[in-house]
Parts: sequence; C-alpha cells; structure tokens
Amino acid sequence: MKYPNSYYNHSLDPHIDHPSLEAVVEADVCIIGGGLAGLTCALELAINGHKVVVLEAYKMAWGASGRNGGIVFPGFAQGQDYLEQKLGLTAAKNLFDLSLEGVDIVRQNIQQYNLQSAAKTSGILSVIRYNDAANMQQYCQNMQVKYGYQLDYIDQHNMSNYTATDKYYQANMDKQAFHFHPLNYCLAIAQQIIKHGGQMFEQSKVINMSLGGAEKTIITSHGRVKAKHVVLCGGGYSGQVFGKLQKSILPVATYVITTQKLGALAQQLIKTSAAIIDDRRAADYYRLIDDDRILWGGRITAKTAEPQKLAQLMQADMCHIYPELAQAKIEFAWSGLMAYARHRMPYIGKFNSKTPSHNVWVCSAFGGHGMNTAPLGGRLIAEAIADGSTRYQIFNNFKLQWNGGVFGPMAAQTTYLGMKIADWYKETSSRNK
Repeated sequence: MKYPNSYYNHSLDPHIDHPSLEAVVEADVCIIGGGLAGLTCALELAINGHKVVVLEAYKMAWGASGRNGGIVFPGFAQGQDYLEQKLGLTAAKNLFDLSLEGVDIVRQNIQQYNLQSAAKTSGILSVIRYNDAANMQQYCQNMQVKYGYQLDYIDQHNMSNYTATDKYYQANMDKQAFHFHPLNYCLAIAQQIIKHGGQMFEQSKVINMSLGGAEKTIITSHGRVKAKHVVLCGGGYSGQVFGKLQKSILPVATYVITTQKLGALAQQLIKTSAAIIDDRRAADYYRLIDDDRILWGGRITAKTAEPQKLAQLMQADMCHIYPELAQAKIEFAWSGLMAYARHRMPYIGKFNSKTPSHNVWVCSAFGGHGMNTAPLGGRLIAEAIADGSTRYQIFNNFKLQWNGGVFGPMAAQTTYLGMKIADWYKETSSRNK
C-alpha cells in the first residue's frame, strides 16, 4: 500500500515499511491508530519500559497526521475567548499552557533525535483581510498579559515587508511557533518506538474489540492483540468498530496544493520564511518549501469527496491573493479528512462507554489544530497509563458528543457557509470604507 499522492510522500526520507499483524501478540498497551497522537503515546510509553503495540489500518501517519499543512503553534481549534467564557480564565490558561507543551513535544523530539528531514522553520504570521488595527493590537496585548505569550504586532504599513499583496491589513508574528515536514517527522518517531522495544503493524485494520474484561482483545483480519490498556486514536478515517467514538466525530475535508519550483518569484511574493495563516474559519494557510515552491492549503467542507478539479480550485484561491501565480504549474494536489468534535475540542481521557473497564482511553478529534494538540493528547494518556497522572482530566469538560448522524455533515456545511458569508461581509465592508 502506498501513501496518498502528496508533496510529502514524494519528499520522504528513506524509511522502512512495517509488517501486518499475523499472530497473537501480548502487550501492556495496544494503541489503535498510527497518527501523531498514537505515535507520541507509544513512544512515551515505550521509553518508560511499557510493552506497546501500535495497529494502523493503512500506513503510519497515512491520514491527516502525514499530509497536513505542517504548521505547529499553540492553542486549540476552539479559541481562547470561548474557553475563558466556558471555564474561566484560570482553566483557559491551564489549557493554553498544555497546548504550548504540545508544541514543545514536537520541537524537542526534532532536536533530541536530530530529525533534520522534518525541516523545522520558525515563525507563524497570522494575518487579517480587513482593517482592524485596534483589535489586533488588543489581541496581542491580551495574549501577553493573560497568558504570558509574546506576539509581535505588525501594522498595515509594515505588511509589505512580509508579503507582496494588498489583501492583508494587519498581522501578528509568533516567533515561537514553526512549520515542518509532518510525514518525515511521524515516520522518524515510529522508528524511535521500535528502537525502544515497541511493535508497529501496518495494514492491520481492527475488525472487532473485546474491551470489557481486565484483558482486552483487539482483533484484526489475521491476528489479535491482548493488552491491559487500549488507546483509541482513530481520526477522520475511523471505522464503525470504534463505536461511540466514531459516532462522535465529524470527518471534515481540507485541501492542499504545492506549486512547481518558482525561482525568485516565490520569495518576491512571500518575503518571510514564516508560514502565513489568515483568521477566517476556512482559513488559507501557506508557506515556502524548498525555498522556491509554495505549499498552499485551505477550505473546509463536510463533503468528503475530493473535487474533480481540485488543483484549479485551490489555485484560484491562491491567485486571489497573488495574481502573479496564475500561470504557475501545480505539481501536487490532495485532500484529507480531519476529525472534529461538535464542540471543536479534542477528546482526551477515559473512553465513555458502557463497558465497565477503566483501561480504555480515547485520544482523538484534533481537527483544525492537530500538530500540537495530538502529541499533547498522546503524552497525557501515556502519563495516565504509566503513573496514574490525572492531568488529562481537564479535558473532562469536553465529553463525547453525538455527531448528528446523517444530519451532522449537513449542519456542519451550513455552519461553514454562514461563517464564509460573514467573512466575506467583513472583508468587503473593510475595503469599502
């Protein structure tokens, strides 16, 4: 089985494929899902001497973990204002600090294991397409005062130092955030799991689970795992075997393209090595890769089928900001499914099911902000299993919610359409002032 076609799998470091499960294996912990959350959980458990098995239905990091925008910055898909209103400032700050820890997990692993192919580049520039200097300055001040987090405010006059477009008004620069090659990173972490005694199995789709007893049994087509603990890390591609978790996830699609090598034009248009992201609900996000290519992602839709003319669709979005790229060749275009909860916060903690077991865990629903929250979730579950840590319990405020069944995607699509209209109105009104 090959990885879905994308820039990332065409720029991979040499790596090994993992076998499929074709025997009965015993473990302390069985992790289902070889994405960023599952791999982080497995590594931290293996380092601490636990016998770990990871089961992946396709290939390690096959889903959103291996073909996303590669942008790592703190926070959650749900904003801090919402968290302050729901939980109060103290709890919101605790959550933000945890999200920073998620960023640090990735950064520290890149440094510790010398993952040069992950290509970490510092800086995230968050831009707005409407004139709102006062609120942008206030936001930067609030992040400093409330959360102790430094963001550099950039006014409209200085935006030309970063991009050659007139579509942006103000921005903030997060120098602590970064962007990287997510697939190379995940596959390197898989190698570290093996070095620490963990077992990795690809093309090993789980078809049944027995979770009620002290010993859990996880069944694949050709093998089974017996374990004391089970961690459910399925994402946007979770199947029915995940039961209530699968019914609590909305698979949401997003799209990415990469251009041909553009030579000097790339850095004439994008004058910063930082990644750039706007504040719309279906945000555009992009960055330079290989110095003279552009990786461009965006759009959010509950329609999971890939558009027939995906490359043209995304190039039109890119050219709305940079008309100079109208003739640029698109080398790769791909889509992927993220897993969202209705409350847009992750599911991290004990699995809320009818089984009497206390050793079944959930670590999922990282859509929209997964590059820091997924590794964070993996660490929190690993800590809970290894030494009884209760740090994960702050996420008890965000329990599994039914996704609405067949009506869930329709409701989500309607919501996104309303937000898109609101974004358009705000931006149009600003230009007409």
